[in-house]
Amino acid sequence: MIRLRDVRLIRYVLASVAALAVDMGSFLVLLAASMNAALAAASGYSAGILVHWLLSSRAVFHDGLAAPGEGRGRQKLLFVGSALVGLGLTTAIVALGSQAGLDPRGSKLAAIVISFAVTYLLRKAVVFAPAERS
Repeated sequence: MIRLRDVRLIRYVLASVAALAVDMGSFLVLLAASMNAALAAASGYSAGILVHWLLSSRAVFHDGLAAPGEGRGRQKLLFVGSALVGLGLTTAIVALGSQAGLDPRGSKLAAIVISFAVTYLLRKAVVFAPAERS
């Protein structure tokens, strides 16, 4: 039997795939345009943040979405904070990979796995955690 938390994780994976499509598409286009690999990674990740908020707040953690107002604003700030953690990890991993002479696409793939795990845990435990909702 599939538990609610398993369904939530499946929905999070699907939301992440959609955000990743935006992220990687942007990253590859910017790389092809000769943008610095770390900057292209940061730009692509940033584009994916908006997609992820929309999907996470509406389809994944909808039961933890704060009511409009101050609570929602705080939640959005926490979401952006979690995204910035992922962005920092992504940018650092791609930059380190580039400095080590690795293909930036491979570094980006490693960054995706690490960033996914860290941001999921932050969003589950902090951003959309059950609490008093305004």
